[in-house]
Amino acid sequence: MKSGKQEAVLLDKKQALAKAESFCVYQERSQKEVRYKLVEWGMRGDELEEIITDLIINNFLNEERFAKSYASGKFNIKHWGRVKIKQGLKLKGVPDKILQKAIYSIDEDDYLQTIEKLAVKKAESLAENDAFKRKNKLMSYLQAKGFETDLILLVLKASNLN
Repeated sequence: MKSGKQEAVLLDKKQALAKAESFCVYQERSQKEVRYKLVEWGMRGDELEEIITDLIINNFLNEERFAKSYASGKFNIKHWGRVKIKQGLKLKGVPDKILQKAIYSIDEDDYLQTIEKLAVKKAESLAENDAFKRKNKLMSYLQAKGFETDLILLVLKASNLN
């Protein structure tokens, strides 16, 4: 009887490189994700580093491209703010310099419009009549989505939602 966990399949360097290329082609990956997979496949030390180098040279692995794709996807699809995107990129092991580039590649006008759209939609669903409590609920919701407090306040004021 098999257990629910898969057995780790050990690969030679050539197989691991081919599998890593497929892994990177399927979707953008961070170096940390690829390293984790290579270790899972039995790669260590110099072999692992050579595969990573190969992937970078052949443009299968590009940390900046990954970071921008991640930021853009989380913003456009999940409507995350920069704070939450930054946390996600840090967890993926993206260096600060690249992380900053990625989160500021989001168009500022789109960013503010998204805060406003989310605030208006949330305000419509709130049954709260007390203005102070209403504003706090909107603030909490938008902060949980990862938006910066100063921008939230700016948008709420401009939209007369405060």
